[in-house]
Amino acid sequence: MTDNKVKTAVIGVGYLGRFHAQKYAALPASELMAVVDLNSTAACRVANEYGAVALTDYRDLFGKVDAVSIVVPTQSHYVVAKECLQQGIHVLLEKPMTTTLAEADELIELARHYNLVLQVGHLERFNSATLALQSVLGTPRFIESHRLAPFNLRGIDVSVMLDLMIHDIDIILSIVNSSVSDIHANGASVLTDGIDIANARIQFVNGCVANVTASRVSMKAQRKMRVFQQDAYISIDFQDKVLSVYRKGAKEMFPGIPEIISEESCFEQSDAIKAEIEAFLKAVREGTQPSVSGEEGRRALAIALQINHMLGV
Repeated sequence: MTDNKVKTAVIGVGYLGRFHAQKYAALPASELMAVVDLNSTAACRVANEYGAVALTDYRDLFGKVDAVSIVVPTQSHYVVAKECLQQGIHVLLEKPMTTTLAEADELIELARHYNLVLQVGHLERFNSATLALQSVLGTPRFIESHRLAPFNLRGIDVSVMLDLMIHDIDIILSIVNSSVSDIHANGASVLTDGIDIANARIQFVNGCVANVTASRVSMKAQRKMRVFQQDAYISIDFQDKVLSVYRKGAKEMFPGIPEIISEESCFEQSDAIKAEIEAFLKAVREGTQPSVSGEEGRRALAIALQINHMLGV
């Protein structure tokens, strides 16, 4: 690092990777050195846009950067991240972190061995509504989530569980302080040969139950979660950035039945990618644990892969 700036690069500058490059170029803690893509035209376009060097081989970064975002297809996550970690480079790795748990375990061990930051790109953790949830969260007893999206070719390299459901699995695991005891799952193929819509019922040792639905063949996008706990029902709209809390009031709406009072908080459209990268850079500069560690990424991956297996993926 020079002048306390982290020398950064982005590997894979497709739709999402371009936004990573944009944030690294704009943030004062970063000096964007290069962008990498097998498509030289894409690499040059993004490099010219943000004043970086265009490369087609990520190995050309070795010895020249401190940290990278890896935004390549999921099947390449393990190989690219492994080589970067072996070269002493801090890694922000898009979700799902790998395709197998053995690969995830190896990356976690490499990061630990070389004392490097390995952060997994669970972007929904940085949603302003998700962050606000912490202030009203108690002990969840029942959780219901729906993550529905119109069909998009960008996500079909992995199952709907690894593409969409894993976001909610990660959030649920982060708010339920208990291990998973049982999982039941159902799914169906609609447009592709894989599972396009799925539902999983996740039971926890402490009694909490999460009912999780994900679809990539819906007409309208929806990203909502409902959390039920003692004396409160919380609704989170990740898409519109709205957090609603319903509690028992002091009065009665029927004899013996308390009234329900509500409080709604609306948040401005925050920049979750910027917040994610700022957290990554902070962990790199301070040598601290990242906001979403490799271990947390592995936990979400383990559940998603188990559901995959149950559905024959």
